[in-house]
Amino acid sequence: MFCIISHSPTSMTMPAPKRNFQLVKTTQTEIPQPQVTDDEQLIRLWLHGRPANTVENYTRDIQQFLDFIDKPIQSLTLADLQLFSDALVEYADGSKKRKLYAVKSLIAFAHRLGYLVYDIGAPLRIPALKDTLAERILSEQELLQMLALENDARNNALLRLLYSTGIRVSEMTALTWRDLTTRNNGSQIVVFGKGGKTRTIRVSEATTEALLAQRNGLLPDDPIFRSKKGGPLHRTQVFRIVKKAAEKAGLWQKVSPHWMRHAHASHALDAGAPIHLVQATLGHASVATTGRYTHARPNQSSSDYLDV
Repeated sequence: MFCIISHSPTSMTMPAPKRNFQLVKTTQTEIPQPQVTDDEQLIRLWLHGRPANTVENYTRDIQQFLDFIDKPIQSLTLADLQLFSDALVEYADGSKKRKLYAVKSLIAFAHRLGYLVYDIGAPLRIPALKDTLAERILSEQELLQMLALENDARNNALLRLLYSTGIRVSEMTALTWRDLTTRNNGSQIVVFGKGGKTRTIRVSEATTEALLAQRNGLLPDDPIFRSKKGGPLHRTQVFRIVKKAAEKAGLWQKVSPHWMRHAHASHALDAGAPIHLVQATLGHASVATTGRYTHARPNQSSSDYLDV
């Protein structure tokens, strides 16, 4: 910062001389930057603003990591991270990948804040995983069987909404009646989703009727799907509902709510829905993510041209 100092004449009776100016550099009080004082504060800052289910998973993953290494984060080495990675051999590939990404993310965050001198997690290799998406896409017949055999009205409406809109569990449990607006031949829901993005999704007439049958005079800010205590359903309850519905339908796979999202994308594309429309409905950041479903269940292949 600079200020201007002028030299004025010594006498009012003398003609004013030419004014000279001098630039004098001044100092500005430095504002101290907030510092991370310990591992606990670092983790709180790192988790801040993340979706509830992500916070739940990452908290569990990082606690497992800290218990394993048994030392402060500022004392970590790349060898510690590699030992933790080797110790996850018994976990499913998806779980192992999530845990390692959580660790790498936390270490990178600590480095950006100056809590760590080096980003020691950057060189940590995460093994490439086989894409098993095709194994997690139920057929339309299997989905319809799940709906047909679910006699509980609330649970049936829940399954219908998951499949017909493709929304995530966290998005569904956050829905209130204010988010649903009836329209001709159905309704629409406003979803606040991953990455802080809001999108509007059309809901069919049949699913709308199933939802409205559950309202029973509830207020606009009440959750659409309530627990017995009156609050929103917890995601673990939704997992149990979907799992039991799959078992009733005779499905041997460990079906989760996210399978309903996979089915929505795959079946919509198979029926001719434009890929950009499916992308917008699901809230994918990139059309390449939506395109995975076309590769998982291709309608054509060069094998069709071989007579074997």
